[in-house]
Amino acid sequence: FTRSFSNFLGKGKIKEYNAEKPEKDYKVVIEKNVKKVRPYMTCAIIKGLNFNDEKIKEIIDIQEKLHGSYGRKRKKLAIGIYPLEEIKLPIRFLAKKPEEIKFQPLGFQREINGRQVLNQHPIGKEYAHLLKDFDFFPVFEDDNKEILSMPPIINSEKTGKISENTKDIFIECSGFNLNYLKKSLNMIVCVLADLGGKVYAMEIEDKGENKTYLSPNLDYEKMEFSINYINKNLGLNLSEKEIINYLEKMGIACEKRKTDRTMEENLIALIPAYRTDIIHEIDLVEEVAIAYGYENFEPEIPELSTIGREDNIGIFKRKISEILIGLGLEEISSYHLSTKDKQFKKIGIKEFKDKIIEVLDSKTENNILRASLFANSIEFLSKNSDASYPQKFFEIGRVFYNDKNADTEIREEDKLCISLCHEKANFTELKQILDYLMRMIDKNYEIIESKGDWFIDGRVGSIVVNGKNIGIIGEVSPFVLRNNKIKMPVASLEISIENL
Repeated sequence: FTRSFSNFLGKGKIKEYNAEKPEKDYKVVIEKNVKKVRPYMTCAIIKGLNFNDEKIKEIIDIQEKLHGSYGRKRKKLAIGIYPLEEIKLPIRFLAKKPEEIKFQPLGFQREINGRQVLNQHPIGKEYAHLLKDFDFFPVFEDDNKEILSMPPIINSEKTGKISENTKDIFIECSGFNLNYLKKSLNMIVCVLADLGGKVYAMEIEDKGENKTYLSPNLDYEKMEFSINYINKNLGLNLSEKEIINYLEKMGIACEKRKTDRTMEENLIALIPAYRTDIIHEIDLVEEVAIAYGYENFEPEIPELSTIGREDNIGIFKRKISEILIGLGLEEISSYHLSTKDKQFKKIGIKEFKDKIIEVLDSKTENNILRASLFANSIEFLSKNSDASYPQKFFEIGRVFYNDKNADTEIREEDKLCISLCHEKANFTELKQILDYLMRMIDKNYEIIESKGDWFIDGRVGSIVVNGKNIGIIGEVSPFVLRNNKIKMPVASLEISIENL
């Protein structure tokens, strides 16, 4: 806060942070066997600190806030801070069997092993789920074979407890995303530097990836931006000097460079190591807006006036929804993201298998966009198989699939799915609902016998309006019901609202 406020008031120059070169034995070795448990780490040494009780509490507070936010409650990263005088360098980051890990955890009365830490220590119990499924646990160990910590759980009482007498510290950040670790380490290292500490880099030897690098890197991150881009987004006409001044108020320095692309003199923003929120040029626009003052923007009435109204397809979908609710059906809403297992394997659908759209680098198992509402309705019934019957519901939603004939090769389409599930659910009951719906929206239709991967032969048909196939209706096959542990018969239909 003090750093930001001083910059905003123009009371001081933008501080540049540097890390001194590693001294002898300022090194951490990442062993191969820890890569499967907790593969990455970053670190630094800070010297010349003057701690008191208040400052220690502030550092721990920052540490825990990073654990909870960037670290997702230590799942993605964990930070450890240690008194350097209690450690013999260099340090190893390795994995051991829980029974072989023996140390006295912070705030505990005796020495216990790694498995006991998870069962007996209060912090160990809270975060036990992060390690309980592993056969090996990660540890930091110094050159005397003393255990510094068992990340992401707890430090050692002997080598991992800082006090008011601590002047020099070793700090590490371990986890699964090296970029996250670098940014988190930079944030806390810059705070320690602001407290008067001198930052020293350490050499990290990663044996698993056969590479060596220095940590931390406190250099500015450079981002090119345009004066015109900022003015266009803000509706202002700021000069280059004004924009540089506003960015400096936000703690961001600038330098000039001519680009080969336009030969215009664009600016380069020098983003400090502790700023992790500047990831796009539009973020610089926001920084200028804050420094300029939102209260200084003058509202303008646009020259072009338009009258808003509800989209026709939106009105149509709302009308369908009201009709079906009037028939006693409940409306559900399911996720756009799904899995191949839910969309295809469990219901035997082959129709969309070659048209699916996969999500790159999905953070969960849900890695494809749904191609069918029917699959989602089956999943809904499967999860509610122990609920009371009858279950009668519908969903109006968007599906996605590859289409080489579409402009973007990706087709998005609004569909309606109705499913009935109870001991007497059948084709006839569902057709009566369809009859009423079509009558209320003034559409004539016919059903032509057809086949569907997930329906019973002879009890399935294509729904045709004005000679155009708009969907399918039928009784769901026993194969699908068994596969999804659904205990009652199911009748279902899915139609394209766009085609309807």
